Amino acid sequence: MNRAERGPGRDRDDEGRARSARPRDGLGRPLPYGAEGVPRQPEGVVRDPGETLREAQRLLDAGMPFHAHEVFEDAWKSGPASERDLWQGLAQLAVGLTHAARGNTAGGARLLRRGADRLTGGAELAAAAGYGIDAAGLVAWARALAERVGGADGGTGDAGAGGAGAGLDAAAEAPRLRSADSR
Repeated sequence: MNRAERGPGRDRDDEGRARSARPRDGLGRPLPYGAEGVPRQPEGVVRDPGETLREAQRLLDAGMPFHAHEVFEDAWKSGPASERDLWQGLAQLAVGLTHAARGNTAGGARLLRRGADRLTGGAELAAAAGYGIDAAGLVAWARALAERVGGADGGTGDAGAGGAGAGLDAAAEAPRLRSADSR
């Protein structure tokens, strides 16, 4: 069904929840209706941690951190409550990279720091280690990228507070989620 057939108002899914039907680019930005976009990640997919990490890494490597964030979001929603901070922290890293790639350096730096902070807790480190996630490496990566794009104080970076500038190359900046011997 196209937008004209849906009538006025917001796009809705079959259950009536607001859900934009606009196509998206690789960084999750909405494109005009009818434009060729990147296929969306299906929502609510239950994967085991290994599948989650493989799919998220594939998307990160392809320069699609917004879509990797959606994979992590499924993991935190379907996984055990004890691992919620781990998966949310990883999602925040992906969204931070998304914002930095879009040119929103202040927002990107803030989210990268928030995700790094979330990954430093004891339970998160234990769960990460069990899945071969290089939590220490990810924290170091996130803090270094946040410093580079947003400054030590979380300032505006090169693109300014509005984030209107050109962003960085998300694929070139993609982190490695797992240590080499865990893949």
